[in-house]
Amino acid sequence: MAISEYLKRVYGGTAEEYARRAEEAMERGERLFVVTANPEILMHGERDPKIRELLLSETAEIVPDGVSVVKAMNMLGLPAKERITGVDLAGKLLEAAGKGKKSVFLLGAKEEVVSTLAGKLRRKYPGISLRFRNGYDGDKDQIFEEIAALAPDLVLVGLGVPAQELLICRHLEKFSKGVLMGVGGSFDVLSGSKRRAPAVFVKTNTEWLYRIAREPQRLGRFWNNNVKFLGAVKKAAKK
Repeated sequence: MAISEYLKRVYGGTAEEYARRAEEAMERGERLFVVTANPEILMHGERDPKIRELLLSETAEIVPDGVSVVKAMNMLGLPAKERITGVDLAGKLLEAAGKGKKSVFLLGAKEEVVSTLAGKLRRKYPGISLRFRNGYDGDKDQIFEEIAALAPDLVLVGLGVPAQELLICRHLEKFSKGVLMGVGGSFDVLSGSKRRAPAVFVKTNTEWLYRIAREPQRLGRFWNNNVKFLGAVKKAAKK
């Protein structure tokens, strides 16, 4: 499957426009499965039939989480205004849920991280209905059965790519409503447990460089996904 087929399905509008679309879906009680696509999950789609099916499924909406995805879309002549990062979108959805006194379920990260985030949200939004489970204890499929029974308005899953997306996909039909999204390591940032890249890196779309500088072990992962991804896009652009 050509990488271009995945990119054709990626949302091309602004981050503000998509956040509004997701917030409205939550307010209206619609079901919305959001996949924040970075080169890693798109490359997984080249290797894993289950990810390929997910990325091509009409049940998922895909947003460009990373400047590499935006550039790739532009190279292929596809509309893409800007990146829509998972951490920013998650933050806006949590704010909307808090102000609207919605129900939220957080799954993922270490116990101290997700409990800190939950406490922070409850203090800021007293009317929010919030439950959480860490990402290390219990059977995740069983936990998701329990989440589906609760029918929350917002479900954020921080288990890493592509485990979080596959988990949501396996149980999606059990949800009649709710915005569901995989958020990777966003709980660490949103809880304050881990510092996000300084503003200059965020503004210049070079957060990846900051992360590699802080965690050199990421370099191999960056090569296997980002670099190979751009190589695949260049091949697709020549066809």
